[in-house]
Amino acid sequence: MEKFDVIIIGAGAAGLFCAAQAGQRGKRVLVLDNGKKAGRKILMSGGGRCNFTNLYTEPAAYLSHNPHFCKSALARYTQWDFIDLVNRHGIQWHEKTLGQLFCDDSAQQIVDLLLKECETGQVTLRLRSEVLKVTRDNGYTLELNGSVVQADRLVIASGGLSMPGLGASPFGYKIAEQFGLKVFPTRAGLVPFTLHKPLLEQLQTLSGVAVPAVMTAEDGTVFKEALLFTHRGLSGPAVLQLSSYWQPGEFVTINLSPESDLNALLSEEREIHPNQSLKNTLAKVLPRRLVECLQLLGMVPECTLKQLNGRQQAELAETLHGWRVQPNGTEGYRTAEVTLGGVDTDALSSKTMEARDVPGLYFIGEVVDVTGWLGGYNFQWAWSSAWACAQAL
Repeated sequence: MEKFDVIIIGAGAAGLFCAAQAGQRGKRVLVLDNGKKAGRKILMSGGGRCNFTNLYTEPAAYLSHNPHFCKSALARYTQWDFIDLVNRHGIQWHEKTLGQLFCDDSAQQIVDLLLKECETGQVTLRLRSEVLKVTRDNGYTLELNGSVVQADRLVIASGGLSMPGLGASPFGYKIAEQFGLKVFPTRAGLVPFTLHKPLLEQLQTLSGVAVPAVMTAEDGTVFKEALLFTHRGLSGPAVLQLSSYWQPGEFVTINLSPESDLNALLSEEREIHPNQSLKNTLAKVLPRRLVECLQLLGMVPECTLKQLNGRQQAELAETLHGWRVQPNGTEGYRTAEVTLGGVDTDALSSKTMEARDVPGLYFIGEVVDVTGWLGGYNFQWAWSSAWACAQAL
């Protein structure tokens, strides 16, 4: 039976980073993963360019049953620390929008960075290793497919349920429950909305059309980003962000023209072009296909500007600035970027990520009940929680 100081389950962002840090601090570290490749989720993130952090990372950008839990780790290993590491590896990067940082070249560069850091720490990485059983007695003994390994400390970095095609599984939650830790119910986050018929059928002609929008959830949470119509429903950054705050059965409110006061625009245009059709006027600020679709939905009347009275005009502007839509659901874990819920943070130390009542057992990254916004926040939580854990190992 092989012995290590630390065994880390999960060769994703959090697991590899924690392993590298612990290895470089002199620990003998083994990383286990059931996949064929390390960092599979990293490789497909950010359209293959990996949105590895966000310049504006702060605790307010995270959802958790305990919103204070993430503060310590985020403060001790910041976005600037990871940017410094990226720079040291000579990786060129750029800011896209809203502080989102991407590799100029490819997400493979981030995976290579993590593997090089692991190499420096003399970390042992074993892929295609399924953990069949975990027992605790003077450390942790793991039965694998074909061998048994043991360590004083065990770190669970196995991720959540999002993107099962990349090997996601409930393994981490099962280990937490095995050792008596509470696990909050999980659901898909940062995920597109599906729509009820007939609205879905009526909007399907808009597949591929994107508009700048402001979207508001019933709890008052607001995001101003792009909205994308798809053949399954609604997507785009505004939708993905809001999905983490939406509950089944609730409505979302969409401002389709956040940059233009439609009531004022229609009044101005009526003065100049009273005989212009309403459709052509609205097509100056909205995609024509969208205006035509809204006509079919009965939201935009077929008339000229002078045929609209003041009350109708005000109601129309109010409708387009506050379109209420009730999603049918979400596309689920298949396309979700993250998993909401997970291991209850009250059971963990915010400084070390160690289970309070189970010495030597740690949880980091997505398996924990901490979920960031779209835009590099979840990677930063992976780096920060992994770093905090590695210091304690």
